Amino acid sequence: MSHTITTGLVSLDENLGDDKAAVIRALAARVTEQGRANDAEALFADAWTREQKDETGLPGGIAIPHAKSAAVIEASLAFARLKPGIEFGADDGPADLVFLIAAPADAAEAHLAVLSKLARSLMQDEFTSGLRAATTNEDVVQIVRVAIGEMDAEAAPATAAHVDGETASVADSSLMVDSRPARIIAVTACATGIAHTFMAADALTAAGKQGGVDLVVEPQGSSGYQPLPQDQIDAADAVIFATDVDVRGLARFAGKPVIRAGVKRGIEHPKEMIAEAVAAANNPNAARVSGTADAQSETASAESLSWGLRIQRILLTGVSYMIPFVAGGGLLIALGFLLGGYQVTDNAANVIVQNSLWDLPTENITSDYGGLGQYLGSVMFMIGATSMGFLVSALAGYIAFAIADRPGLAPGFVAGAVAVLMNAGFIGGIVGGLLAGVTAWWIGTWSVPRWLRGLMPVVIIPLLASIVASGLMILFLGRPISTLMEWVTLWLNNLAGTSGIIAVGVVLGLMMCFDLGGPINKVAYAFAVAGLAEASAQNTTPYLIMGAVMAAGMVPPLAMALASTVLARPLFPQVERENGKAAWLLGAAFISEGAIPFAAADPLRVIPASMLGGAVTGALSMAFGVQSLAPHGGLFVWFAINPFWGFIVAIIAGTVVSAFAVVALKKWAVRRPVNETEPALTVAAV
Repeated sequence: MSHTITTGLVSLDENLGDDKAAVIRALAARVTEQGRANDAEALFADAWTREQKDETGLPGGIAIPHAKSAAVIEASLAFARLKPGIEFGADDGPADLVFLIAAPADAAEAHLAVLSKLARSLMQDEFTSGLRAATTNEDVVQIVRVAIGEMDAEAAPATAAHVDGETASVADSSLMVDSRPARIIAVTACATGIAHTFMAADALTAAGKQGGVDLVVEPQGSSGYQPLPQDQIDAADAVIFATDVDVRGLARFAGKPVIRAGVKRGIEHPKEMIAEAVAAANNPNAARVSGTADAQSETASAESLSWGLRIQRILLTGVSYMIPFVAGGGLLIALGFLLGGYQVTDNAANVIVQNSLWDLPTENITSDYGGLGQYLGSVMFMIGATSMGFLVSALAGYIAFAIADRPGLAPGFVAGAVAVLMNAGFIGGIVGGLLAGVTAWWIGTWSVPRWLRGLMPVVIIPLLASIVASGLMILFLGRPISTLMEWVTLWLNNLAGTSGIIAVGVVLGLMMCFDLGGPINKVAYAFAVAGLAEASAQNTTPYLIMGAVMAAGMVPPLAMALASTVLARPLFPQVERENGKAAWLLGAAFISEGAIPFAAADPLRVIPASMLGGAVTGALSMAFGVQSLAPHGGLFVWFAINPFWGFIVAIIAGTVVSAFAVVALKKWAVRRPVNETEPALTVAAV
């Protein structure tokens, strides 16, 4: 592995610009000039996107902008010592020591380990003092290489400071549990898992030593993590989660008093977090991991979210886990129809039980491919139908999981199954999942004896939450929701074949194109896929809805691709033109998120134009009677779409309308002057 930092990557006391965007851009250019990246703007865009999520300024005049980027060829550190310093968002003022940490998108563990060593060294005063005192680029390179293990301290000149750990202090009397030093477990994790993860780990470790606390940290970085022994976790008095992403292996900490915050608080206020953890350990009513651990957002701890955002995230969690059941099941059903004909449903169950590859069916053949097609079509259809049968249960189960973690899973799945039993559909699943999750969370807050805590998440919570949630569904809620679902189904069926169904297509098209994979898009998509479970040869309305949703969802990326690569290339910066090339494939595959980079850069023009095209496509899809038996796949599931020509015409029409609309808006709508220092976003691989 070559050296991570070279003299060509060091800037001492140079003026790199007046703000942090200029500094990051200059360092990205330096990495590219040294042949360690192939696109300075793409590297800057990725680092700037990370900076926008959470500022990288740290106490002590340090900043560590960083990113994993496809533009990076070789893991690199670019360093700048600034005079004067530049604001990077730290509470104590500007940063004069700036490291741009650039890792390849598929960085090897060895590279990530090197970069994490740098992050840990930044927490040591001797290291930062050496950087401030360095007089040449060579001095900086030597100091950094010693710190990250690329040079032996004994072989380096005296300027290359060697960093030693801190010594432990006598235990603070306020940090005691049962008249002994507190035992604390901490988990740190940031979005990229390179820098903040390990800096928070070291800050907490150092603060624990100073306070005389028995504190052990599990950094969950990009290069993997080493789980702490379970007996060590079991012996802990409390847990600290200093994380911006989900804690891996969360169930290991069930029952422990918990303190949660973003990873930067672990860096900036480790002593306060430890004190709060000790207080939680001594408080029988403190929040505990069991039943209370919501998945955290990438930029804020769960406690900072409004109730509206929490509910939104909870519902989207259920939908995201439900989609694989639907996608796989829907495609299998479509293949079943392709092989066995649309009447394969009449006798599929009997065929797979009574026949085999060596005993093909000979009666009631509905397949164009004879007995073999009938058998294989029946197999595909029944596997797909079985998968689709989990739709409501999975939705409810993972809604409950988002609220109460693993203890909510069983009650949620049971409540979802009861919703199916009561014909309450996916609305019943949502209600049942919320009931199960809230009940499981509430039971998890009970203060119980230590000997009973181990049984709570695996026995007590699932048992009681299942009784409460499913009991309420059966006794009070199931029938009213079932009646509501019957009314909605009847209304949609009555609209089929009338102009009213076109209005439904317009609304669905607008929803699919409003936030491009966000909550409103997901609501429309969830409505469509949930209806597939009730679809049949006699009830084709759900197929019409699915066709309109999929066609409209393909329009934004295809329209942006057409506009940026064909119609008006000069109106789009180079990065967006490159994104436009990728958007052709993303749109063809029904990945609406392919338009997000364009919408993020110019939302007031891209989103209205996308919605206009989506409305056109939704309306035409309904007018042509386009039916989609598959819930995903776009053009690649052509065999499951009928009539396919109508699907294509609807998509082309909406794409052209959107593309010309966005070009017109960019040309003639009043807009502010283009600021060349603003970042251009790139599409992450989906």
